[in-house]
Amino acid sequence: MITRVGSRKGRLRRQRRVRARIPVTVERPRLSVHRSAEHIYAQVINDLEHRTIVTASTLDADLRPLLAGLKKVQRAEKVGETVARRALEQGVTKVAFDRGSFGYHGRVQALADAARKAGLSF
Repeated sequence: MITRVGSRKGRLRRQRRVRARIPVTVERPRLSVHRSAEHIYAQVINDLEHRTIVTASTLDADLRPLLAGLKKVQRAEKVGETVARRALEQGVTKVAFDRGSFGYHGRVQALADAARKAGLSF
């Protein structure tokens, strides 16, 4: 009998598969990206200390005025620039990119490219 895996289970399975390939080191924390239908969130996480170093999202109060009237991909670029700038202020220059269960295209790719342009290496 063919059974269908629910979309949530499939998403979690993809997420585990992607995270299993990400090297976890102190020198290279994880840049985790989550996107919803309307917003995008990014955080730099030190998995060894279980600590979030910096965050940025389209819901940030200081980013909100800059994002008004922009398309979703353009908003993702601004979030990528912001998370990179904040990470560099904390002394983080290298990260491991964690796209989660999301494909590397569209808003996720725009965020990653903007973070690279702003100075993060991954």
